[in-house]
Amino acid sequence: MSDIIVQKYGGTSVGSPEKIKNVAARIKTYHDRKLPVVVVVSAMGHTTDELIELAEKVNPNASKREMDMLLSTGEQISVSLLAMALEAINIPAQSFTGSQAKIFTDGNFSNAKISMIDRSRIDESLGKGRVVIVAGFQGIDKDENITTLGRGGSDTSAVAIAAALGAKECEIYTDVDGVYTADPNKVQGAKKHNQITYEEMLELASLGAGVLHSRSVELAMNYGVVIHVRSSFNQNPGTLVLSEEKLMEKIKVSGVTIKSEEARVTIPDVPDKPGIAADLFGKLSKSDIIVDVIVQSSPSQGRNTISFTIPRKAVGAAKSILEKFVSAHSTGKLDIDEHIAIVSAVGVGMKSHVGVAADMFQALADKSINIEMITTSEIKISCVIKEDQAKIALQAIHTAFGL
Repeated sequence: MSDIIVQKYGGTSVGSPEKIKNVAARIKTYHDRKLPVVVVVSAMGHTTDELIELAEKVNPNASKREMDMLLSTGEQISVSLLAMALEAINIPAQSFTGSQAKIFTDGNFSNAKISMIDRSRIDESLGKGRVVIVAGFQGIDKDENITTLGRGGSDTSAVAIAAALGAKECEIYTDVDGVYTADPNKVQGAKKHNQITYEEMLELASLGAGVLHSRSVELAMNYGVVIHVRSSFNQNPGTLVLSEEKLMEKIKVSGVTIKSEEARVTIPDVPDKPGIAADLFGKLSKSDIIVDVIVQSSPSQGRNTISFTIPRKAVGAAKSILEKFVSAHSTGKLDIDEHIAIVSAVGVGMKSHVGVAADMFQALADKSINIEMITTSEIKISCVIKEDQAKIALQAIHTAFGL
């Protein structure tokens, strides 16, 4: 492991000239200690959203290639302004776009994956005593097209750079102090974790906890990069995201989340024969529709019921696929409920503690909340409930596990 410090600052952290100057002052404290620093920066504030709105006014059906060309400019503004802010306080700095930093990706515009990073240019700049500032969220493909990495792309850029440089830690600065047992804006008494495992963070990220994107956590887990989630507005220690082997104490449940904006699809009287489920979910997959909770009833008289959840925003795209499926297989009437939520409890301690499911179900029962679907993994239990009961359910489960 090298002494290189990799830091990432999100859009809220660099949302104004004053905030950019504050970030520069923080970076100076590392540079003054003779530590080599590489900084990955997101676009300022709502810049990306504003660029998307601008594109829609010109061409609502713009190609993904041209959208990537446009959206990559947001980070280019941030890196140059941060370099200027460092220069103003006499800290040598050099900014790079993703392509200049030699971040190579595949050619999947708008959702590219990093294939490799050539660290030579970063090393050269660090060797001259400069702070290196790299535009997050972007790279370049084999044909020298600018590509963007999709949602959470700057987190992914930072972790990938940390892995390529052999950094022992990647500091992700955001507008929260760390990873909490639940969203502190929704749950009274939510507490910050000092440490949490990659597996727990992956589950929490996939279930709607917006602190880190799952792709960056997967990358960190694969390369053994410790992520330190910290606030850019104070100097407090945050939350370390690390391997289960390094975790000091494995608590039963580490976090509770609620995932709204979901819809439940129910198809009754589906023929119980091989290939039916593959046909349905294969077609949904080809249309990039993400399926979450899936429950299939036991067969009765050669038929069963399939229920599953999809993002509410995908209902429109899914409807024609579902209606064709219903018609082709002569199933019962299609039902889509757009007023559900998924409440989940996550924790690596579930592997060694009994009664977690019973405690969670009892907490919901005590509040007269009906469970409509259940899914589990080794470290997660998720329940589909009515959307208007989501906040009560979240608080009840959080309290039940003493979080």
